[in-house]
Amino acid sequence: MKKPSLFTRALQRSPWVFHVGTSGCNNCDIEIADCLTPRFDVERFGIRLVGSPRHADVMLISGPVSRACREPLQQAWLEMPRPRAAVLVGVCACSMGSYKDAYSVTGPPDKVLREVDPEAVVVYVPGCPPKPETIVMGVVKLLEALA
Repeated sequence: MKKPSLFTRALQRSPWVFHVGTSGCNNCDIEIADCLTPRFDVERFGIRLVGSPRHADVMLISGPVSRACREPLQQAWLEMPRPRAAVLVGVCACSMGSYKDAYSVTGPPDKVLREVDPEAVVVYVPGCPPKPETIVMGVVKLLEALA
């Protein structure tokens, strides 16, 4: 069994998260913001929200990818240092939900990310909108999977 690198071990201890809302109704964005409150206290797991993809280890994505967000999402993903991972939050990000046949949507975020990085690590957190506890659990499961 291969021992994880120093960067992977650091990611497991304190992931820095960059949030991207690609489109949708913003209910998932509200629940993600709720995770940052003292009630749910994501900092106890070392999770920190950052404002730049260049400082992030994990990308939280909510909503399906619209035409306008496709290239910025891919560019932000490529700016993130390796090892990197994505957490898709909500039904719309996981399976496109009610946006499945919308003319302005190009696809789910995992498909868009895998066009530029076929080895992208993705975790799915379903729900409409998912509870903050579920979002925190999804990020923690991601950290366990990286171990």
